[in-house]
Amino acid sequence: MNIEIISLPKIEERRGNLSVIEGNTIPFDIKRVYYLYDVPSGAERGGHAHKNLKQFLVALSGSFDVVLKNATEEKIITLNKPYEGLLINPGIWREIRNFSSGSVCLAVVSEVYEEDDYIRDFDAFMQYVNGKL
Repeated sequence: MNIEIISLPKIEERRGNLSVIEGNTIPFDIKRVYYLYDVPSGAERGGHAHKNLKQFLVALSGSFDVVLKNATEEKIITLNKPYEGLLINPGIWREIRNFSSGSVCLAVVSEVYEEDDYIRDFDAFMQYVNGKL
């Protein structure tokens, strides 16, 4: 599966830690940044794939699971470290669930929002990855 866990620089000191996302930290130019927070207990986010967009997710606070699917496999990655992120390349279905109380999910992405880049139906996604769309 075309994903990767990337460790961010972590500068530790007595006054608190600092991590940085810069142009050379992740393998794409950053076009948009957003974050999910106050996600109600039991709620899920995501539930889509992208045709072109690359996405880097970080649990800034708390934890959550990222469920990833392609044509042949499924993986669940738990993010719970603010100095580690998950790179999700195009053509992978993603669902985000099991948000802990107070969790914050940072998304750094390679493209501006464009609805045509989204595949929001799983059956249509399976057709897309199998070359039928």
